Amino acid sequence: MVTKTDKRNKIKLRVRGKISGTTERPRLTVFRSNKQIYAQVIDDLTGKTLAAASSLKITDKAPKKEIAAKVGELIAKNAQEAGVTTVVFDRNGYLYHGRIKELADAARNGGLKF
Repeated sequence: MVTKTDKRNKIKLRVRGKISGTTERPRLTVFRSNKQIYAQVIDDLTGKTLAAASSLKITDKAPKKEIAAKVGELIAKNAQEAGVTTVVFDRNGYLYHGRIKELADAARNGGLKF
């Protein structure tokens, strides 16, 4: 029996074979749990996380989509402080809608190019 997580991991591995973050254009990856959402800007050549943001520190009582948008703005701000303006977006096997789309749109509005 193939579970939902197995399907996502299969997609994730297929996509990660095609995209990789470089120093000039690092990878913006997203992880979504049932309650939280996390984003990281990663340079895969050196194996370093350049910037990170999550919904753990956001204490507002708001819908998950609005919190994802706030995390998108936060990751854009943190990435720009680290000197990153262009990224490769890695949706990590998730469908591009809902919270993932809100985070990506907010990161674009925050100044990241992808």
